Amino acid sequence: MEEGITVLQHTITVYCSSSDAVSEVYQAAACELGRLIVERGYLLVYGGSRSGLMGLVSEAALAAGGTVIGIMPELFQAARAAHNTEIELIITDGMRARKAMMEDRADAFIALPGGFGTFEEVLEVITNKQLALHHKPIVLLNINDYYAPLLAQVETAVAQHFIRPEYRNLFTVATTPIAALDAVATGIVPHRA
Repeated sequence: MEEGITVLQHTITVYCSSSDAVSEVYQAAACELGRLIVERGYLLVYGGSRSGLMGLVSEAALAAGGTVIGIMPELFQAARAAHNTEIELIITDGMRARKAMMEDRADAFIALPGGFGTFEEVLEVITNKQLALHHKPIVLLNINDYYAPLLAQVETAVAQHFIRPEYRNLFTVATTPIAALDAVATGIVPHRA
C-alpha cells in the first residue's frame, strides 16, 4: 500500500425479509451470508430488525465478530424489536430516508429473498444504476430459484422492448452466498481516504 493512503472497509447493504415464517433454506442462506460478509472483511448494513432473515443475517455477522449497522424508520422501532446494544442502530424519519441512507452507505447490494419491501429496494437501486446515479454491484441471491419469476419478467420486458437488452447487466444473479460475494468482489471500487 502506498504511504499515506488509508484503505477503508467496504460496506454491503443486504435487503431481505423480516418474516419469521420463511423456509429453513432461506434462513440458512441468511446465516451463511452474514458470516461470509464478515469473513470477507466487509461491514453489514441492513434494515435494523431482529425478525426474519434480517435478524439472522445480522446475528450471524455479529457472531463472526463483524460490524453491523441497522437502519430503521421510526415507525418500525416500536412495532419491531430492534437490536439495542450489539449494532449501530440509526433511526430515520421514514422509509424514503431509510432507503436513501442504506443506498448511500453501500459499496454493494445483495438481495436475499423477500417481499414487497425487498422488491422495491432492489428494483430502486437497479433503476438508479440504470440512470448512472451509482455504479455499485447489485446481486440477486436466487436461493431456491426464488427470483426466477422476476427474472422471467425482466426477459419479457426485454423481449417487448420495455427494457434494453444491455440493462440485464445492471445486476448479477447468484445461487449461493459465496457466489454472491464473489460477484460483489469483482465490482467493488477501492476506497481511499
